[in-house]
Amino acid sequence: MWTDEAGIDAAQRRLDEWESSIAARAARTRALSGRLAELTGTARSEDRTVEATVDSSGALVDIRLDERTRGQSAAHTAAQVLTTTRAAYAELLRKVAAGGRGDARPGRPVRAGDRRLVRAAVGRAGAGGQRAACRPVTASR
Repeated sequence: MWTDEAGIDAAQRRLDEWESSIAARAARTRALSGRLAELTGTARSEDRTVEATVDSSGALVDIRLDERTRGQSAAHTAAQVLTTTRAAYAELLRKVAAGGRGDARPGRPVRAGDRRLVRAAVGRAGAGGQRAACRPVTASR
């Protein structure tokens, strides 16, 4: 195909660059996947009687009820649990959209190459992000 050494060397360099870019992308993908798998979302109801936590797949993994819920109707407590769980799920999606960093501050975009992975993770998690009368719980409680 090539008759001169310069052409063969140039082709070899391009192949080496391509191979290293694929290896770098695979490493970033593994790191992002690991960060996403460790994420959780937690929210607390406005009156602080219900706290819900969901895991990286959106499944409810912890629910905490304040003793004050005993004085409420079961229907009211159930509604608070559902609303707070949805808010925890929205918090999880916010973290996923931030690329698994967990800090999800505006102005810290996800790397262009990682956006597809994040979209896939959000897609697997399903539709969510509904507004609720709840607040996300930050690491500094």
